[in-house]
Amino acid sequence: MQKQEPSNIKTGQIGENLACEYLVGKKFRILKRNYQQKWGEIDIVARAPDNTLVFVEVKTINNPGESSLLPEDEVSSSKIKKLKRTCEQFVSRFEGLLDEKRGWRIDLVAIELREQTPTIKHYENIF
Repeated sequence: MQKQEPSNIKTGQIGENLACEYLVGKKFRILKRNYQQKWGEIDIVARAPDNTLVFVEVKTINNPGESSLLPEDEVSSSKIKKLKRTCEQFVSRFEGLLDEKRGWRIDLVAIELREQTPTIKHYENIF
């Protein structure tokens, strides 16, 4: 796993906190944060209003005007593959959290930190 600079860690934590606030505002229930396995991490595990188990990847950038990249651009196919494997392991370990009728999905919350108001985009079922 790649070491992150302290400023990137702080930006990531701010983004994850904002994502949790956003999701709670959309009637999601946060079940767990920063679930880690040796091959990957799930930023947020939540229950959607329709009872679907949702694994949320959060990508945050600071000073979006300084780069042409969007937070969404930071999600690679290898990242999704690792995330999917981690989610499958989570579901098998905590099968009582899964509603068999609703299943599970992976969402992306992309955040651009700006001086006044952050921009938050929520993409459902990204794989």
